[in-house]
Amino acid sequence: MSRRRDSTSYQWSARGFIAPGVILVAVLLYAPLLWTTYLSFTEYNGLGDPDWVGLANYGAMFADPEFFGSLGNTLLWVAGTLIVPVGLGLGLALLTFDLKGGIWLRLPFLIPYAISGIGVGLIWSFILQSDGALDQALALVGVVDPPRWLLDAPLNTVVMILASSWQGVGVNALLFTIGLQSIPKEPLEAARLDGARGARLFGSILWPMLRPLTAVVIGLSIVASLKTFDIVQGMTKGGPGRASETLALTMYKDTFVNSDYGLGSAIAVFLTIVTLVASVLYLRQQLSKKNEI
Repeated sequence: MSRRRDSTSYQWSARGFIAPGVILVAVLLYAPLLWTTYLSFTEYNGLGDPDWVGLANYGAMFADPEFFGSLGNTLLWVAGTLIVPVGLGLGLALLTFDLKGGIWLRLPFLIPYAISGIGVGLIWSFILQSDGALDQALALVGVVDPPRWLLDAPLNTVVMILASSWQGVGVNALLFTIGLQSIPKEPLEAARLDGARGARLFGSILWPMLRPLTAVVIGLSIVASLKTFDIVQGMTKGGPGRASETLALTMYKDTFVNSDYGLGSAIAVFLTIVTLVASVLYLRQQLSKKNEI
């Protein structure tokens, strides 16, 4: 009886310690989410009271062809950020983790991560704008009619993905290096004694042991790419026209530039659902693979 009373007392003490954190999360995360969801069913310009309009904002969102352009650009960002920064980060980690002084080879790739997304956008705008640094460098080697890097779609989205990769390769390489260094040396040495080298060593030993960390890196990349905003805002502001907008930038413009809080909230809710569905499907697939192992 005494043990049960002690257990109950411990549980109430634990709940008391957890309660402030739960309340803080509820206030800062769930309350804005509920308010945004409510606004998505209203017409509201930031002044006065919202007017209930039902699903009208969602109808307007799906009827707008520019919305599907933003959705296409966002999906291009998801594919690009999975292929370029994650792939290059893995390659850089594989090439340097076993080298003496490899940290000094990875360090230059980590420095851009300390720069904000807007800062990265401004740096690459200077390089890629018409008659910018890249065009002038190409002119020196005889290229007089270079592509319009930031003006033609989808080229502008592709070069922005490359600019974003410049920032993201280093941190992905760091995460993969941590994963490689955590692999026990015994199976690696045994595989090397059996003659495993290069692709065979990677496919048979390194990749299976890196799978849990790879799931985390890819999951974080998917979520971050779905919310891409700062680099696009810094480089093209979604232009020319709305050709390079992502869903996050469309949401921002509708809400804070056009003062259409209802439509902006509808896009925010749609983006939240897409992010949740993508995260759940990906994690579910990874967990099923883990159970198979």
